[in-house]
Amino acid sequence: MATFKEFRNNVKPNWCPGCGDFSVQAAMQRAAANVGLEPEQLAVVSGIGCSGRISGYINSYGFHGIHGRALPIAQGVKMANRDLTVIASGGDGDGFAIGMGHTIHAIRRNIDITYIVMDNQIYGLTKGQTSPRSAAGFKTKSTPQGSIEQAISPMEMALTAGATFVAQSFSTDLKDLTALIEAGIRHKGFSLINVFSPCVTYNKVNTYDWFKENLTKLSDVQGYDSSSREMAMQTLMKHDGLVTGLIYQNTERLSYQELVNGYSDTPLAHADLKLDQEHFDKLVAEFM
Repeated sequence: MATFKEFRNNVKPNWCPGCGDFSVQAAMQRAAANVGLEPEQLAVVSGIGCSGRISGYINSYGFHGIHGRALPIAQGVKMANRDLTVIASGGDGDGFAIGMGHTIHAIRRNIDITYIVMDNQIYGLTKGQTSPRSAAGFKTKSTPQGSIEQAISPMEMALTAGATFVAQSFSTDLKDLTALIEAGIRHKGFSLINVFSPCVTYNKVNTYDWFKENLTKLSDVQGYDSSSREMAMQTLMKHDGLVTGLIYQNTERLSYQELVNGYSDTPLAHADLKLDQEHFDKLVAEFM
């Protein structure tokens, strides 16, 4: 069985020193090893942004997609080869701005993949502009007088869209984050894990200290039940979304793959796709 060290490669991350994404990478590698995966059994698909580079820093199959398109690629990979464990990853701008349409539809389909969002409330790669997760009044290069837009609430959005696994963590809590990623991988359906991953270069508001002062662990909330969607929504609203842990999980709803006719047959990745002349002529005739 592979250890987390076998999910390392020789590519050195070029994130800024102190970036929360380092911890997310480590947690992904540890989780993959803990659930018993080998590097060739894992595919990591990422979008654009600082966090999008993560697919090149892990020893596995990797695909660095275009902005906002990590999820459709990841879904295609899973549908073509169900033997792979597929993790999609990206930043809050990637998943909750240009990629929001894909996020919503992947959630409602309940595709059996894990989506890890590195949420730093700012566009870091393009040098510090307001993102969909920036709070009202947030001052950046693109909003020098303060943002007049309301920040999106991704966890509430996920619950509303019918997500079956919703979790949130903080990049400094490696043990908790690793456990949540393990649970997300094991979950049969779409798993959304939002990770507060501070940008130490451009976000001087939502810092490590700010999160430590404002986050509430769900394990400290008396009587919290992660199987209750109603309780999950109420708790998120009460704490303005600033909670960590397993927010909600529904183990009864079938995944997209389990509902597709023929999906249990030979995977497309292993199917004989040779086309003889007779079948080719038949296909051509259908479009004549």
